[in-house]
This record gives sequence, C-alpha cells and structure tokens, in this order.
Amino acid sequence: MIREFVRACAVVALVFAGCAQAQEQTQQSDPAAAAWRAANEAMQRGPSDVPLKNEATLHLPEGFGFVPREPSIAVMNVMGNQTGDDFIGLVFPIADEEQRWFATLDYTGDGYIEDEEAKNWNADELLDNLKKGTEHGNEFRQQHGAQPIEVTGWVESPAYDAVTHRLVWSVGIKDKGAAASADDGVNYNTYVLGREGYISLNFITSKAAIEAEKPIARQLLAAVEFNQGRSYADFSASTDKIAAYGIGALVGGALLKKAGLFAVAAAFFAKFFKLILVGLAAIGMPLYRKFFKKNSP
Repeated sequence: MIREFVRACAVVALVFAGCAQAQEQTQQSDPAAAAWRAANEAMQRGPSDVPLKNEATLHLPEGFGFVPREPSIAVMNVMGNQTGDDFIGLVFPIADEEQRWFATLDYTGDGYIEDEEAKNWNADELLDNLKKGTEHGNEFRQQHGAQPIEVTGWVESPAYDAVTHRLVWSVGIKDKGAAASADDGVNYNTYVLGREGYISLNFITSKAAIEAEKPIARQLLAAVEFNQGRSYADFSASTDKIAAYGIGALVGGALLKKAGLFAVAAAFFAKFFKLILVGLAAIGMPLYRKFFKKNSP
C-alpha cells in the first residue's frame, strides 16, 4: 500500500508539473492566458470585505471572487473592453464553473448626483444616447482586435429607487452586423449614489441567462455599502460639491464618456476563465479519486 501511495504521489506531481509547464508556455505565446492567470492569482475570495476607494465596502459573499484593478485591466483589455480612472476591479463567480458572467466595479467621485430628473426622464432619448456612445467605444475595441458591438434595445428600462438611491437599467448588445436571431449579450447596470459620487456595479452576461442571473446582480448591488458619513443622506449643501450632471447622465451620458458598454466575449470567457480557475482541479482530482479515495475511511 505504501508503494502504491508513493507511486500515486509521483504521478500526481508529474501531472501538475506538466500542467504548470504547459501553462507557462501558453502564457508566453498568449497574453490572454497570462492575463487570466494573473487575475486568478490576485483574486480575493468571499466571504470577505473589499474596500472601494475608502468610500464604500463590498461585502463579497461566498461563491464570488474579486480581482483588483491592475490584473482586471489586463483581462478587460484582452476582451476588448475599455476601463477608466474610476475602475476598481472585477467580480467573478467561483462556485459554479458553468456561469458565464462578470461584473465591473467603479467609483466616480464627481460630486453629489441630483436625482430629480429620474421622475421625468425619456427612455427613448436615453437609449439613443447609449447607441451613439457605443459607436464611440467601438474604436477602442477595433484597436485591440475585438469585435465591434451594437445596442439592440432595453432589457430593463431605467428604474430609480429614491429611498435606497439605487439605479438599475439594462440593454441588450450583440456583435455588430450579427443576425437578429443571435443570442444577445446583456449589460445589467446598477448604481448606488453616495455623498460625493456613486458606485457602479455593471453585470455582463448573456440574454439567455439574464432572467436567472438578475438576482445575482441585485445581490451584489445590495452588498455595496457606503462607509459611515459617506452615504447619500450625509450630503451637506453648504460644504459638498454637486456634480455637473444629473442622474440621467448615468444612463446615457457621463458613463459612456468614461468606458461605454462592455462586450461579453463569451467564447473567450469560456475558454480562459474555466481553464485558469478550474483547470488544475479538473486534471488533478480524477487522479486523486483513482488512487486515494478507494482507501479513504
């Protein structure tokens, strides 16, 4: 039994060594694989608290992982998605390898966002602004070898809760020129307003999955909490800056000037995200079960 145990350990060690060597070779020839590898190594797993620029805290639930700014920027770039100075990082699912979504986190400190216009905004006008802004974002995608995208319409028109100061809106996107029957990607955009700015948590997935995954997006939004003294209710008109734009700009204006809508890049996501996060486990666990589980108590 000892000899079998030693032989099994040697086999497992060789497999992991071979996998590590293969990954190293892949990274040298493929910057996308290197970006995912770095993201996985930097990932903070929930449950844990993630500080958001000293303004707020993300109470990251179990089953989710947070990747900090720099490795997240590399991942976004290889997916053809632009980030700005406000970008904080990315959130991924780590409990279910079949899920194909990610969420971006930003904090924008442009000042207190007045929300009166939410009572009377024009959804058609906001959608037109989104379409125009997406065309501008396509210049960045083409520069990075990514497919241009276009907006297909509202998945969920803008809705603002004046009590919790949370805004939600969602649009469908698809590769530019793709057939009307193509499965749309979805940008499910959520915001929570604070004293001197806002946190945006934008959930990117597919249209086929969004209904099942909306509760996840809202769970993450609810997990964002402004720090003491930094909430919307703490605003002081005598001392605090008021933003040069209102809440309508978060749907079709200021947001698009900073980053724009995000492409899902589903094929890329499936290939690399699963490879980096669960690839080693998928290779190692069958060997573990083969050699050790039959002898377990």
